[in-house]
Amino acid sequence: MRPVRRVDPAERGAALLTVLMLVAIIAVLAGAALEKLRLSTRLAGNAAAQEQVRAYAYAAETMAVTRIGSMLGTNPKRVTLAGGWSDKPFGLPLPGGGFATARVRDGGNCFNLNGLVTRTPAGAYVTQGEQRPVFVRLMRLLNVPVQVAEQIASGTADWIDTDQDQQAMGAEDGAYLGRDPSYRTAGTLMNDPSEMRAIAGMTPAIYTTLRPWICTLPIAQPAAINVNTLLPEQAPLFAMLFPDTLTVEAARALLLKRPPQGYANADDILKGAALQGATNFGTSGQTAVVSKWFALDVDVTLGTTQLQERALIDATRLPARLVSRQWGEPS
Repeated sequence: MRPVRRVDPAERGAALLTVLMLVAIIAVLAGAALEKLRLSTRLAGNAAAQEQVRAYAYAAETMAVTRIGSMLGTNPKRVTLAGGWSDKPFGLPLPGGGFATARVRDGGNCFNLNGLVTRTPAGAYVTQGEQRPVFVRLMRLLNVPVQVAEQIASGTADWIDTDQDQQAMGAEDGAYLGRDPSYRTAGTLMNDPSEMRAIAGMTPAIYTTLRPWICTLPIAQPAAINVNTLLPEQAPLFAMLFPDTLTVEAARALLLKRPPQGYANADDILKGAALQGATNFGTSGQTAVVSKWFALDVDVTLGTTQLQERALIDATRLPARLVSRQWGEPS
C-alpha cells in the first residue's frame, strides 16, 4: 500500500490561485470575443442598412431624372417655375416606415468656376479673360473687398488652367509649394467648389459667403442663367452680368416683373435692363430661357439610418443623365 502524501496548505493555495487566474483569463478572452462578435454583427447590420438606403437613393435619382426628361420633353424651348416643381419635395415611401425625399432645382443658376477657362483643341485649359470681371463683380455684390475679389478670381483661373503663367494677382505652383504642407495647382477642371478653400486669398468667411452662388459644372464654359427660373433673391447672379450700371435692387425688380409664363426670349429681360441704362459685359450668351443642368438633393431615412445625397443632372441632351453624386452634407 502506497503511503498517503499530505498536501502542503501552501501548495493548495497556489493551485487555487492558478485556477482562479485561468478562469479570469478565460473570462477576459471570452468577453473580448463576444465584444468583437457584437461589434462585427453591428457593423454588418450597419453596412446592410447603408446599402439598403443607397439603393433607395438610386431609386429617387431615377424618379428625378425621369421627371426632368418629361418636363423638358413637353416644352423644350422654355423652362419656367410653373407647376411649382423647383425645390418641391416629392416622396418615395419605403417599407418598414422609412421615407425618401427628393428635391430638384435649376442647377445652372450659379457662377460656374470652370467657366473661368476654355478648352483648346489640344485638350489644354487656358484662361478665359472675359469671365474674370464677371466673377469679380459677383464677389463685389456680395461685399467681398475688390482687391481680395481680384486675387481670388485670378487665383481660381490659375488653379484650373494648364499652364504656369501667373496672372496679375493670381497664384501658380510657386505660391503654394512654400506652404506647409505644400501643394500644387490642379491644372484641370474643379470637381467641387470646396477646392476654392486652397486658393490664395480665400478665407473661411469668404468661402461661406460665396458657396451658395458658385458651382463646378463639368464644362469649361460659363453657366447660362435661366431668367425664367432665377428667383428674385438670386438677383446678384443677374446683376453680375453688368458692370456697375445695374444694381441688385434693379435686377430683382426685373425678375419680379417676369411674366407668369416666363420670357419667350432672354433678350426681353436684357432689353428691360437696357432701358434702365444698364450695359452688360458682352455676356448675352450667359442668359437663357431653358435649363440644361439640374441639382438634386435626396434624403433617405430608414429606421435609425439616414443618408443625404447631392447630385447633378445633365440635360444638355435627352435623355437626361446623372453625371455626379456626393454623399453627406454639402461642403
